[in-house]
Amino acid sequence: MEPEKPLEFVSDYLSPLGRIVLAADGTGEFLTGLWFEGQAYFASGLSERRESRRLPVFEVTAEWLDRYFSGEVPVSVPPLLLRGTPFRRRVWNTLLTVPYGAVVSYGELAGMILRDDGDPGGTKGNAGARAVGSAVGHNPVSLIVPCHRIVGADGSLTGYAGGIGRKLRLLELERGVLC
Repeated sequence: MEPEKPLEFVSDYLSPLGRIVLAADGTGEFLTGLWFEGQAYFASGLSERRESRRLPVFEVTAEWLDRYFSGEVPVSVPPLLLRGTPFRRRVWNTLLTVPYGAVVSYGELAGMILRDDGDPGGTKGNAGARAVGSAVGHNPVSLIVPCHRIVGADGSLTGYAGGIGRKLRLLELERGVLC
């Protein structure tokens, strides 16, 4: 029998690009999830034991999202608890270093991880870009951990769990074209 998952908390945020579901750990201190409704891997890893609650971490996250969608560069990231394999956490933490308005390719992102960590789990070449792409696609905190800033080697918009249309709108927003 599988052990029961711990209680988690959820809240909704209505964005210009659709409903967003926020998740927090059982202590209510850390943001653990942010998904556009209907995106790939929606609420992946979220416990069935959850309840809707107003929490300070959700208020901080809503302020971040309000600033972001108004075209401001958010100053600080809400407190995050990124759950995943060590490799995926390395990828997600590296995503946090991609500046607002910038884009990098999956290969460049793999190179950043390789530069920082040696060869974590075989990230060299195309296999590395694919492994990084998988981790990017499973990012549990979309938008704040800016997976939308990762593009194909030729600059094409590819591989966003929230949909290519949203990815384009997020990048336009960051370049000064409001939603």
